[in-house]
Amino acid sequence: MTLISLQLKTANKFNKNLKRLTKKIKESPEKSIILAPELILSAYSYDKLDDAVKFTKKSIKILKSLSKTKTIIITMITKKKDKYYNTLHIFHNNKIVHTQSKAILFVLDDERKYFTAGDIKDIKIIDINGIKIAALICFELRFVELWKQIQGADVVLVPAMWGKLRKEHYETLTKALAITNQCYVIASDSANENMAKSSAIISPFGDVVKDDNKKIISSIYNKREIKKMRRYISVGIK
Repeated sequence: MTLISLQLKTANKFNKNLKRLTKKIKESPEKSIILAPELILSAYSYDKLDDAVKFTKKSIKILKSLSKTKTIIITMITKKKDKYYNTLHIFHNNKIVHTQSKAILFVLDDERKYFTAGDIKDIKIIDINGIKIAALICFELRFVELWKQIQGADVVLVPAMWGKLRKEHYETLTKALAITNQCYVIASDSANENMAKSSAIISPFGDVVKDDNKKIISSIYNKREIKKMRRYISVGIK
C-alpha cells in the first residue's frame, strides 16, 4: 500500500483543477491512498458557491470511476437546505464510503460567514481494507481533543489550505500528531504561492517525507511500524 500526498495549485477555473487532479490520480500507483489539498477543485469561491456545488456533483461521478483500485480523499463544497459545507469525501471501490463536513471553521477569514460547521461526531475512524483511517480538515488540526477522538487510527489525513505565514505550525502539528497518536499522517496542502506547502507523509516514529517542489509525495504504508511503536513505547493506544 502506497500513501500519496498531492501538492497542487488551485486555479480559478474549476475544470482546469479537475483535469490536473485526475492526471495525478492516474499517475499514482494501484492500491494507493491518495489525499488532495483542501478544496483543490474550487478553493473557497465565496462569490460562486452554487457553481462550486454543481461542479462537486459533476466531479463525484468522475472520482468514483477513478476509485476502483485506489482510495481517493478530497474536500468539496456541498449544499444542504440552503447551507454550504466544506465536505470531505472518501472514494473507494467506485463509491463514497465516508463523508464529514468541516466541524471547526477557520477564524481569520470569511469561512464562518459563508459556511456552516459540520457535526464533530462525524470525525471518526473508518475501516478500509483493514486500515483504520480518520481525517482532520485544516484548522481542525489545532484542536488536540480531536487527536484523542481519533486515537487508534492507522492513518490520519490532513487536507489543508494552510497559509505560508504559519508554515512551521503545520509542519510541527502534523509531526506531533503522528508521534502522539503513533500513526501515519498524510498532510496535503495547497501549492499556491501564499500557502505553506509542507505536504508530507509522516511515520509513527516521526520520520518525514517532504518536498515543497514535488506534486506527488509518496511513502510505503507499513502496519508493523505502527504495531512496533505502540508495543515498545506504550501510551495506551491499541
